[in-house]
Amino acid sequence: MQQQSKDVIRAVKERLNIVDVVRRYVDLKHNGARWVAPCPFHQETKPSFSVNEEKGMFYCFGCHASGDVLDFYSRINGLDFKETLEQLATEAGIRLDNGVYNDRFNRIKRQERSVRQQILRMYELATSHFIAALQEAESSECRSYIATRGLSDDIVQRFNLGWARRGWNSLVQTLQRAGFNLDIAVEAGLLGRSEKGNYFDRFRGRLIFPIKNLTNQIIAFGGRIIADEKEAKYINSPDTLLYKKGEHLYGLQQARRGITSKNRILLTEGYVDVLTLHQFGYDNAVGVLGTALTNDQIKRMSGFTSNFTLIFDGDRAGRKAALRSCEMLLTRGLSCAVVCLPEGEDIDSLLRGSGSQVFDDLQRQAPDGLRFCVDMLKVLAPRETVEWVRNFLKQVTIPEIVSTYISRLSSYLQISETELRDVLSSTLPVHANNQSPMRASLTRQNILDREIMMYAVRYPHRISDIQAIGADMALRSVFARQLCEKLKTFSFDEVFQHLDQKEKNFWCYCRGPEVPPLDDGDNELTLLRRSLEDYYKTAQTSSLSDALRTRTNNFEADLDYLRAFKETLENRYEQS
Repeated sequence: MQQQSKDVIRAVKERLNIVDVVRRYVDLKHNGARWVAPCPFHQETKPSFSVNEEKGMFYCFGCHASGDVLDFYSRINGLDFKETLEQLATEAGIRLDNGVYNDRFNRIKRQERSVRQQILRMYELATSHFIAALQEAESSECRSYIATRGLSDDIVQRFNLGWARRGWNSLVQTLQRAGFNLDIAVEAGLLGRSEKGNYFDRFRGRLIFPIKNLTNQIIAFGGRIIADEKEAKYINSPDTLLYKKGEHLYGLQQARRGITSKNRILLTEGYVDVLTLHQFGYDNAVGVLGTALTNDQIKRMSGFTSNFTLIFDGDRAGRKAALRSCEMLLTRGLSCAVVCLPEGEDIDSLLRGSGSQVFDDLQRQAPDGLRFCVDMLKVLAPRETVEWVRNFLKQVTIPEIVSTYISRLSSYLQISETELRDVLSSTLPVHANNQSPMRASLTRQNILDREIMMYAVRYPHRISDIQAIGADMALRSVFARQLCEKLKTFSFDEVFQHLDQKEKNFWCYCRGPEVPPLDDGDNELTLLRRSLEDYYKTAQTSSLSDALRTRTNNFEADLDYLRAFKETLENRYEQS
């Protein structure tokens, strides 16, 4: 039955019970006319999350997340509305009509759906086949490898690790006995076919890493060679009807709850890195599946959180990959930090050799993404640095954050914001460039006020620490000063009732799901202290003012500017 989108939405809500859907992800308990549980969208233990089965709606009294079954499914799985509607409509047995269906098209789509279902069943059977093979005597070398990597039985089971036997037709025979079409198995990337038309196992003599989608279905495999053989270290499933490498991430399904509770993703590179992080308790870790980070992967992850920590190898290639990933995240308005691993270390060797405490310290010391990018620029010539800044700002997809980035870049590079805008004048959007020096100064001050008050609201019991570093004295806006006074005057239990609506909105944002979860506050206080120091340094710095003010379009003047710029950069790095 063909239906318009509004009819489909209504039919989905009628056919799918919201409690049944939510219960897949949340441990609901019946409480009168409602079902309750700790909220899956922010970190807490109290049952603030409520589902009204009769109305088909959910609501959280803590973070104010709310909506119907589509809203819940979209948010918990990181999907956009179209993807959500397609998946739930399929589950409800409803066919979408996009206005271009005809008999031939319908027939093709039915055939495609049939192939997709067959591939899913093949992957499910192949996973069982690989898991069973890991328990056999022949797989002792694979089990030994797993042991040398320190992977626990729990991790092996949770991630469904398996073993691909060395024989050429072990999986071929399993699929044949189950009655599957082997040509479709070739299309699915499970088998290969020789020039003579003989089928053979594509994965042989390898540790198998199943890759899941967000609905917990196996959609692809990765295989690592475990012996010193002249073969590729890793082979992965090719792109299929179910799987596009640049769209998925390893471990995202298993990490979903950890990401929700911590409001942050730890992004790393390899399969084993992800497994090691999960084993050490970092259950919000995901991997990029052996490819450079893509826009589709960012879109999928940003459905869960806007906060990222990048963990790449400490060598040149790893830092270069981290730089590119930072650019992609920052230009989309997302927040990121970069854990700089010691050279020669990866996350696996670091955690097993030095332990969690060292890694936690590295996370606390991790520079934010923009600062990391600037630090990487010290290997470039001054002219290349300016060009990088130009190209970076051109890629920013949210015009409203351009001014904020310019303010931060001027602080990190220790040059006047006004002069930096002058250098970049041909690059900036009109609204970002048409600011007077006074307006630029106000923007920078407003950012500082916001940072100070975000810390004060998140950690009101540490107001004395804010006073100790003089942050309260740096406040300029009436809003910030008044709110700060209220935090000084009233206790944590009393202060909320004394706030006006604007202050309450700010309070809820600072303590809501869109910001990192609360901890002891030490790391954020360190970052606040740095921001305060950077602000005063920037305000007092005018070393390039004359050079920039008198700069002309001739080559000699440009060289003078670049020499001055280089000296400023060198001084900055010496002080860092």
